[in-house]
Amino acid sequence: MKKVIQYFKDSYNELVHKVSWPTKAELSNSAVVVLFASIIIALVVFAIDFVFEHAMRFVYNSI
Repeated sequence: MKKVIQYFKDSYNELVHKVSWPTKAELSNSAVVVLFASIIIALVVFAIDFVFEHAMRFVYNSI
């Protein structure tokens, strides 16, 4: 039981004193970067899917 209590004490100590938490501005900036990156990746995947779909329709319609 002492090991469990020591584990929680160490975990709390690490979270409070050793972890550097981002500021609200840093967190907002990171969220915006993730949002735009997700949108760009979604658009790229959509474009690739669109091109392959039309290529396959061309191939199968010409057979």
